Amino acid sequence: MLAPTPTTGTPLTNPPPTTTPNTASSASALSSDFETFLKMLTAQARFQDPLEPIDSSEYAAQLAQFSMVEQQVLSNDLLTGLSTQLGAGSMAQMAGWIGMEARSTAPVQFDGTPITINPNPVATADEVVLVVYDSNDAEVQRQRLPVSAEPVDWAGVSDDGSPFPAGAYRFEIESRAGGEVLVTDQAETYSRITEARAQDGQAVLILQSGAAILASAVTGIRQPVS
Repeated sequence: MLAPTPTTGTPLTNPPPTTTPNTASSASALSSDFETFLKMLTAQARFQDPLEPIDSSEYAAQLAQFSMVEQQVLSNDLLTGLSTQLGAGSMAQMAGWIGMEARSTAPVQFDGTPITINPNPVATADEVVLVVYDSNDAEVQRQRLPVSAEPVDWAGVSDDGSPFPAGAYRFEIESRAGGEVLVTDQAETYSRITEARAQDGQAVLILQSGAAILASAVTGIRQPVS
């Protein structure tokens, strides 16, 4: 049986079909392939062996197969257009966040101003410890906190009273009971948003510390605190 000429669907990463020459080329190629397929099918019918004629059902099957490929290509083009439109709307919303402060577990830039930590210890904890890491992911300090979910300020001062150098820091909260660590969680802080990007179909926010986080990872937005 004569197999239909294979076609390749347009990847989802291509631009919308109504605005780019790539899709027009794809549609043109598809149309050309379909015409070629019909010519080949006609030639096959003309030159078939009269003693062993081709069953008409085979023609129908080949046409149906090619039609399915054609519909798949058109569906991919439609999905590409919808994805791009949604991404553009998301980026427009994210642009309004630039200059705001986002609450997340990403590293936060320390410039000498105290950083507000939002702990969330487990209910059964009888001791809570704040663990501080620098930009090299090295532990630089441990502090006991009240067993509470109330925000606390990290002053950025070492145990000997000297200030920590400016840079990016991240924080963990150890929930303890009976001297044993029950859970270690990333602590949330607020960090200023400096840029919004579209990456792999998702909105990505760049923070003042240089950290990049997905917009979906942000749990709160607020005006910058003076």
